[in-house]
Amino acid sequence: MSFCEQHGLHSEAARAEVLRRIEAEDIGVIRLAFPDQHGILRGKTIVTSEARRALNEGVAMTTTLLLKDSSHRTVFPVFTAGGGIGEPALEGGADVLLIPDPATFHVLPWAPHSGWMLCEAHFSDGRVAPYSTRGLLQRVLTAAAGAGFDFIAGIEVEFHLFKLLDPRLAPEDSGQPGTPPEVALLTQGYNYLTELRYDQLDPALEIIRREIQALGLPLRSMEVEYGPSQVEFTFQAQGGLASADLMMLFRSAVKQVARRHGYHASFMCRPRIPNVMSSGWHLHQSLVDRATGRNAFIGVDGALLSETALHYLGGLLHHARAAAVFSTPTINGYRRYRPYSLAPDRAIWGIDNRGVMVRALGTPGDAATRLENRVGEPAANPYLYLASQVAFGLDGIRAKRDPGPSADTPYETQAPMLPRSLAEAVEALDASEAARRIFGSGFIDYLLRIKRAEIARFEAEVTAWEHREYFELF
Repeated sequence: MSFCEQHGLHSEAARAEVLRRIEAEDIGVIRLAFPDQHGILRGKTIVTSEARRALNEGVAMTTTLLLKDSSHRTVFPVFTAGGGIGEPALEGGADVLLIPDPATFHVLPWAPHSGWMLCEAHFSDGRVAPYSTRGLLQRVLTAAAGAGFDFIAGIEVEFHLFKLLDPRLAPEDSGQPGTPPEVALLTQGYNYLTELRYDQLDPALEIIRREIQALGLPLRSMEVEYGPSQVEFTFQAQGGLASADLMMLFRSAVKQVARRHGYHASFMCRPRIPNVMSSGWHLHQSLVDRATGRNAFIGVDGALLSETALHYLGGLLHHARAAAVFSTPTINGYRRYRPYSLAPDRAIWGIDNRGVMVRALGTPGDAATRLENRVGEPAANPYLYLASQVAFGLDGIRAKRDPGPSADTPYETQAPMLPRSLAEAVEALDASEAARRIFGSGFIDYLLRIKRAEIARFEAEVTAWEHREYFELF
């Protein structure tokens, strides 16, 4: 029996359908992609003659890829007992098996010789690697189903799109990380949603739109955002895992397609570019009652939100500080939490108000009633961001948490402030008993160690501000 047959992973029919498509569409190579702890795709590319073996048995990948920070440095002592994390399967940089998910098979339209599949990481005994974030989201969604709900998410994400001037590929530009590329603006910005600005961006956006739709992603709109060279893409709502997979493929596709055509796309929240605006990732969400198929957030007797929605909302607000590491995992992302900036700075909600953290949308009885959490940054790991929303929202339902009244003055209402830095967010997550109960202390400690390694590297650097402030003065 194959590895997949032994452990009940994917049906033989699903694997056979992928092999049929590979042959019918004359695919030359298959990219096997694994979403790591940062939401970055890693993996291997195989020739199609190896596809059957890979679908049945998986392909080996070093476990150290589960143990790196955002500079690709391994931050755990893998050559010690338990790999520095208490897991013998991680010792010595051993292998983990990437098992392709046949349901995620795509042909990449910008590289039509290439097939693509998302993979899950399994140990040799069949276990899903405990630090797989896609696996974590699946477990949270299973818990939601056990509570009687399906999670629905809609993605609305901002990013920057620049003209690439210099990729900075001289040997001295190499490093961990390397020198960022030199870019130029495509628009000057501050002409929000203007037709003229959109037309200036159209040559680049049309290239991206064509490839995104050819992938089959449910694109709704492309918009000119407020800042220079800033755009927003929105997608139709889908189930939670499908939405997270969509975001993974979308970000990777945009960056690859842009680079092939002389552009640089960045999902960094606030690039160090003059006059730039921060980018956000607004996550629309609702629950469907599995028994009735009805949106569980729809209010009754003229109310916008149901009791289920209000308690879910109460959970999001109550755990907002601990959840920040999931929604805003970079040091840079906390530069967005500013008052009067169309981004939240405290844990409050409001009805159709863009200054709050969670915006309630719809009308009484509207089937599209939903909550829009505006807290996330575009660089967030989709699986962790969505998992945190479902988990903490369900905890709010369980505990019947009260979100309080809708806020009409979001930057003046008294409420817990969101973390001002990644370090502050890390401490809030460390102290969260609910996070440890829901996700497991092992996973929380693992994530905290990676984030603290990034913070330590940041604090070891002498910034341009420090040099300018003190070098001549003292």
